[in-house]
Amino acid sequence: MRLEGAPAPGVAGSHGPVRYVVDRYERGIHLGFRFTSPAGFEGGHRFVVVPDGDAARFEHHVEITPRGWARVLWPLVFGPLHDALAEDAVARVVRELGGEPPVRKWSLWVRILRMGGRGG
Repeated sequence: MRLEGAPAPGVAGSHGPVRYVVDRYERGIHLGFRFTSPAGFEGGHRFVVVPDGDAARFEHHVEITPRGWARVLWPLVFGPLHDALAEDAVARVVRELGGEPPVRKWSLWVRILRMGGRGG
């Protein structure tokens, strides 16, 4: 994930061919994005810190209504890649906070898709 500046509403970002804009930011609590491309990606995703007693949960949510070709591309290509990226991001946050993130391996399909994105 790359942002074109510090997190703030209106700041553009991307990962791979997926583009989005920050639509909500509350430092340490909420970071939300609205998809701007590819065509047919309507919705967004967000990272949220949810208080849970003396601890907190770090959650990722994706809310998308795919239209047109995205109805095929989301479940076959973008969804699995997005889920892997989100799991990696959550693991990094857990590690940065001194925790031990769960070990998750990319599925064979995600590994194949990632190899294709690098030209082999």
